[in-house]
Amino acid sequence: MYSRTQNENGTFNTRCLYCLLTVATAVESEEDLERIELHHTCPERALAELVAGKGVTEQHLHRH
Repeated sequence: MYSRTQNENGTFNTRCLYCLLTVATAVESEEDLERIELHHTCPERALAELVAGKGVTEQHLHRH
């Protein structure tokens, strides 16, 4: 889950709502933004899923 904002110059910023990390700034297109968000490895979300019994998959650990 991400919070996106658009800058005055039309670029985008995105922040992970689980760990509150700024994932990207000044991204030119929403397509690039989606790609960047897909590669974000969120330790908070992985921990929450582990505690909930879902486990941590290889995909969560090796997205970079």
